[in-house]
Amino acid sequence: MSEETERSGVDMCDATRQLVSLLDLERLDTDLFRGKQPETVRQRVYGGQVAAQALIAASRTVGEDLHVHSLHSYFLLPGDYNVPIIYDVERIRDGKSFATRRVLARQHGRPIYYQSLSFQRREDGLTHQDAMPQVKQPDEGLDLVELMQKRGTDDGLGKEWAALDVRWLGNSSYGLDPDPLHPSKTQLWIRVDGRLSDDPMEHLATFTYASDVSLLGAALAAHKDTDPTKIQMASLDHTIWFHRPFRADQWWLYDQWSPSAGGARGLALGRVFTQDGTLVATVAQEGLIRRLDNPSASPA
Repeated sequence: MSEETERSGVDMCDATRQLVSLLDLERLDTDLFRGKQPETVRQRVYGGQVAAQALIAASRTVGEDLHVHSLHSYFLLPGDYNVPIIYDVERIRDGKSFATRRVLARQHGRPIYYQSLSFQRREDGLTHQDAMPQVKQPDEGLDLVELMQKRGTDDGLGKEWAALDVRWLGNSSYGLDPDPLHPSKTQLWIRVDGRLSDDPMEHLATFTYASDVSLLGAALAAHKDTDPTKIQMASLDHTIWFHRPFRADQWWLYDQWSPSAGGARGLALGRVFTQDGTLVATVAQEGLIRRLDNPSASPA
């Protein structure tokens, strides 16, 4: 039995199959889908799950020759784990090179999440990319779930993330060298723990699921003395640009930083590199980072 299996208490291959099954939506009607829910003790649906299921819904309304290159989304209401999520896809445009879709996720008759996506047919063009930063290797990182459990910030996410192998390398307060240009940074390696099929959408969807892992936490990295258990955090929006194909079941570096925080909100950006240094995606998220002891705070 592997170390990761012992930590999670479940078979990691089973966990990966459960994740893939979670992202396999039921078609109810033309452009209408239903997403299942995992077994969990958490109260709010994990944002990466909704984003990934919405991506799957949209992808099932375009041809196989069209590939998603960007998605932009807003989290409107907390999701309820007790009922399925309905995904309603709107076909905005079908052009010669690009197609556009909008997805509205509903529960209890109310919208909880909104996503817009752009798909493109493959074509050649000019190429450049940022260089990958010098970082430690995955086996030098700390198990993120174990770290969260020690800090008391797990909240049941460890069980939901059982299909993910996440190795935390450090942040601006612990483990990373000071960077005056980016005072709030976090770096970690992630992969789906178990081999996926060769279906590109399976890799894009599971990556989208994992892209919400710790991203908003980068906004707290500069605040060493802040107790994370006394901060209310919630994703407000989530954007991904997919630059190049890659496998989500092989290590990818999540290089995260927060350029700004203020007004009880934090902005976090993330560059995603494969181990050979290829930049494959860029992620952006703004979220609520409200101090629970702030007398001026009001419900979201």
